[in-house]
Amino acid sequence: MQVCSVAIDGPSGAGKSTISRTVSKRLGFVYIDTGALYRVIGLRVVETGLMDLDTLKLSIEFTNGEQRMFDGTRDVTEAIRRHEVSKAASDCSALPEVRAFLLQLQRDLAGKNNALMDGRDIGTVVLPNADLKIFLTATPECRAQRRFEELSQKGGVFTYEQILSDIKQRDFNDSTRKEAPLKRAPDAVLLDTTGNTFDESASLVEALIRERLTDVL
Repeated sequence: MQVCSVAIDGPSGAGKSTISRTVSKRLGFVYIDTGALYRVIGLRVVETGLMDLDTLKLSIEFTNGEQRMFDGTRDVTEAIRRHEVSKAASDCSALPEVRAFLLQLQRDLAGKNNALMDGRDIGTVVLPNADLKIFLTATPECRAQRRFEELSQKGGVFTYEQILSDIKQRDFNDSTRKEAPLKRAPDAVLLDTTGNTFDESASLVEALIRERLTDVL
């Protein structure tokens, strides 16, 4: 069976995960959140101070279309979304050994079903032959406000200024790292969602996929 893949890249806080998850459900695609893979490693570092890929038993399960992340038998799907895990995940993602450790796993996941995969280097490194590539972005201020509202609803105690500073630092780290830096693939469609509501952004992505992949949908 021939399958197709959509690669969505972009900076932290651009809404890649939530938009991709929603759009994949509408289209009947499998959604693969690659950032969650790095977050599992980041969580290990936050909790133990060690990365130790040799003992990491990272696995993914799909329950009712939802991706659940495991370290061994422990379901860490919620734990990896903690704010402090984001920086650790970004630091880990700059390491060549970490990216090599996860590369084939990501490709294998995308090769089994019609898949929508998001991350930082999906269109440039992981799936360079994806049927459609999208670079999803927004201003740092817009992304910080979205993240601040999201964390506030979950009881977070971070200020907007802290989150904005973290996002700008992560943008710098992700775009200047030596190994697979964040950048727009030459053939990726740029979508700037600054000022958009979530529904507006999700509808833009869905419409673009339906327009470009008419033979599949």
